[in-house]
Amino acid sequence: MSTEHFTTNFTKNFTKNPTKPSRALSKIALGLSLSLGMTLSVANVYAQEIKIALITGKTGVLESYAKETETGFMMGLEYLSNGKMEINGKKIKVIIKDDQSKPDMGRTLLAEAYGDDKVDIAVGTTSSGSALAMLPVAEEYKKILIVEPAVADAITGDKWNRYIFRTSRNSMQDALAAASTIKDGGSIAFLAQDYAFGRDAVKAAKEALATAGAKAKVVHEEYAAQNTTDFTAAAQRIFDALKNKPEPRILQIVWAGPNPMNKLADLKPERFGINLAPGGNILPVMKLWKSYAGTQGTIYYYYDFPKNKMNDWLVAEHTKRFKAPPDFFTAGGFAAASAVYTALSKAQSNNTEKLISAMEGMEFDTPKGKMQFRKEDHQALQSMYHFKIKKDQKNEWDLLELVREIPASDIPVPVKNKR
Repeated sequence: MSTEHFTTNFTKNFTKNPTKPSRALSKIALGLSLSLGMTLSVANVYAQEIKIALITGKTGVLESYAKETETGFMMGLEYLSNGKMEINGKKIKVIIKDDQSKPDMGRTLLAEAYGDDKVDIAVGTTSSGSALAMLPVAEEYKKILIVEPAVADAITGDKWNRYIFRTSRNSMQDALAAASTIKDGGSIAFLAQDYAFGRDAVKAAKEALATAGAKAKVVHEEYAAQNTTDFTAAAQRIFDALKNKPEPRILQIVWAGPNPMNKLADLKPERFGINLAPGGNILPVMKLWKSYAGTQGTIYYYYDFPKNKMNDWLVAEHTKRFKAPPDFFTAGGFAAASAVYTALSKAQSNNTEKLISAMEGMEFDTPKGKMQFRKEDHQALQSMYHFKIKKDQKNEWDLLELVREIPASDIPVPVKNKR
């Protein structure tokens, strides 16, 4: 029956006897009432949920980073909700997606999360390239995206929009922390991956050196594909560029995934007075650095450095469950969970505009200590750590010695968005 025919018959019957509709119409009305009741019941169930999308690159070279992020995120929600997995009395539902560190897939999955899954907020992703592709999707759907753990400066820089918040550090924070450890002159070369993360990091490092007033000169930049396994040719170019330059001669390694430090060390850079300077990495990678005692660098997180109740719980509980301490990206996932939980609790709403108001300038606890979303670009301001590789290691995870915690006030990250 067409809508027009149904409406006409309904009108005729009701006009004949407005106080006594036909039995058929009564059944139809009852059916519509039941249907409406069921719809409202389903809507009420959905209203009791907070839906969060967690997008990571669990397939590919960044798989280990992604798994750590997921573990940290879920443990963070568990800790903050006292095991209830609720926010504001509503159950938390986390929808996990794997973008395989592919930008086109990251973009598609985020649109799916906002459009089909109707998530209230999204978190991700592992690859900077994929994260950059996701930014316009958040703006299109007018929904919050908390970026974790991608670090490219452009995410909270020239590609940023008001729906983007980031708990992970950016390349400039990494670079300024590293620059703060370089007191004297000397010569620096970089080896980095040839994609957004690597090139962004080197650009930031050069700017950071200038900002910090460091006297060291950058003499060479070397970029290699993410899947490079033979570094002989690249190392030779770096050694040639550094070997006759003023000391100290430093080769700064900027690398996500399996780190080439050992392969570079096998080529004996010490022949030319060259010191390797790794950025912090995940524990399985840093375990391979035991023979480089005394080598210094900077890191986002190492389980033994922060001293606070939240980190104490994370270290104890993670060690109990996984027989190993929490790692670099585990802490990052936990921080993202804290940002989500704090924002929703503070806003008392899943409305995007109320969330933005709550999150701009918001402080929240993390395993590293306090972080704060800067109002201008929504970058989380946070401390970093200057470390030295230990000579005497008590166990397989006793790797680093703390030289100094570098407070956020010593990391003057410039605002680079177009707000």
